[in-house]
Amino acid sequence: MHKLLLSTSVGILALFAAGAANADDELLTLQKDPKQWVTPTGDYANVRHSGLKQITTENVGKLAPAWQFSTGVLRGHEGAPLVVGDVMYLHTPFPNIVYALDLKDPDHKILWKYEPKQDPSVVPVMCCDTVNRGLAYGDGKIFLAQADTTLVALDAKTGKLVWSVKNGDPSKGQTSTAAPHVFKDKVFVGIAGGEFGVRGHITAYSVKDGKQAWRGYSMGPDADTLIDPDKTTHLGKVVGKDSGISTWQGDQWQTGGGTTWGWYSYDPELNLVYYGSGNPSTWNPVQRPGDNRWSMTIWARDLDTGKVKWLYQMTPHDEWDYDGINEMVLADQPIGGKTVKTLVHFDRNGFGYTLDRTNGDLLVAEKYDPAVNWATKVDMDKASPTYGRPLVVDKYSTQHNGEDTNTQNVCPAALGSKDQQPASYDAATGLFLVPTNHVCMDYEPFRVSYTAGQPYVGATLEMFPAGRVLGDGTNHTGNFIAWDAKVGKIVWSNKEQFSVWGGATSTDGGVTFYGTLEGYLKAVDTKTGKELYKYKTPSGIIGNVITYEAGGKQYVAVLSGVGGWAGIGLAAGLSKSNEGLGAVGNYASLANYTALGGVLTVFALPN
Repeated sequence: MHKLLLSTSVGILALFAAGAANADDELLTLQKDPKQWVTPTGDYANVRHSGLKQITTENVGKLAPAWQFSTGVLRGHEGAPLVVGDVMYLHTPFPNIVYALDLKDPDHKILWKYEPKQDPSVVPVMCCDTVNRGLAYGDGKIFLAQADTTLVALDAKTGKLVWSVKNGDPSKGQTSTAAPHVFKDKVFVGIAGGEFGVRGHITAYSVKDGKQAWRGYSMGPDADTLIDPDKTTHLGKVVGKDSGISTWQGDQWQTGGGTTWGWYSYDPELNLVYYGSGNPSTWNPVQRPGDNRWSMTIWARDLDTGKVKWLYQMTPHDEWDYDGINEMVLADQPIGGKTVKTLVHFDRNGFGYTLDRTNGDLLVAEKYDPAVNWATKVDMDKASPTYGRPLVVDKYSTQHNGEDTNTQNVCPAALGSKDQQPASYDAATGLFLVPTNHVCMDYEPFRVSYTAGQPYVGATLEMFPAGRVLGDGTNHTGNFIAWDAKVGKIVWSNKEQFSVWGGATSTDGGVTFYGTLEGYLKAVDTKTGKELYKYKTPSGIIGNVITYEAGGKQYVAVLSGVGGWAGIGLAAGLSKSNEGLGAVGNYASLANYTALGGVLTVFALPN
């Protein structure tokens, strides 16, 4: 009897403890309310799907602008607003102004405005425009990672500074462009600057007071990477001692790149944080022999300690700048007759990957753009010595062809078959809705020396439409596709004149929204891809669509403001075709369709 009472009491206490732990995680509850949009990507899993369904495939054609707000800043507006309760929080590119707008007020009154004072010398050190990908919310605070790497926590009600911490040093080329992410009691920030020889890292700070909990580097000794040589696995095998040094020559790992300026996701059940690391420095592969671990890698880290459970390097010894920073979408999918906790990632290198996120097992790796030619395939034979590696074609290998040789017609271009513009997952159809680039390049590496705070690129690029290589007579540079990640197949594909540089959002209304570089908000039928609506906003869209509900009505919102890597020519006034790290020539005609701006446009159905 006593034993029974004791075990029952222990069970009840355990339930209470679990409840308390979950109760601490306010965001876990808030993100389940489709009326709000409380994280940069909609939820911890990065699925960018909304349960709202007032707007449907039948009525979306009646959508119209409901209101607009000028941010007062030009250049590239990436990311999206947050909606927490009755307040919308909006960010801008440098100088990174934050606005809080009252959604209950018919005039959407500005509740507060935060404008940081940053040294403008950070601007020339920012790689691909002065973008910022958004804000995070948690514990009654709004978090902003400023361009100068200062992470600030603002009181969500008043905009007053609660705490701030410096995450890097712009004089060494370190900057911030990514949105911070709040998971549970920690706020996560990465670092940008791979083109300046910055060694990448991800850092967890306490939401409460900004105290650093841990930092994990992309390369270096195990003490820096937080890799356990006897437990951390890569494709099912333990990685061994100091794996973040052994595939570098000498001390090149110290300027190794692998920066972390993308999106992060989190599985509360596994307590794992997922993200990708970027290109190794320099862009000249001849100068850095070896696999250059752990650049170009998918990471799974324990939220509390930062310890690495597993990793997977997609592009060993990168020769093309195929950063691995794109979002990791966490979706439970039926594969082989059972439900698998998958991680789906659309890499810059043109392959769509599906992995088991519990252990890093590689399930699918297939091309999601028909132009991809730098590798024939990813070796999926577990018995093969090259298992999990892309099989590189010598003709398109800048390493094989060597320094000062122009390797031509490589697909995709350095900006990838997809860059940071996030995909969406619609569980009802099982489809991933993916904004893509259809672009190829010529790539000529040259020798470069490292100086702290100076560019460390070592390559000249020219980009152009993939049709030139495919010989199919087309000159479009974008596709918006639906992808079946269970098998790695395109289900439908819509051509877009320019790269689709804005993030997608699907809804329970059967509609998926995205924006185009020339400035259209578009709505398509999620199942078929049929275009149902489009509206031209004042500037090109590189922002991510969100949807929310206020006063019982569903709204769709997107930032327009052309820029980013694709729009850098317009944003920064560049004209030579190989400027902007090779992008300017490919998007020169964009100037015929749009101009600089910084506007939030909010859409709704008529009353």
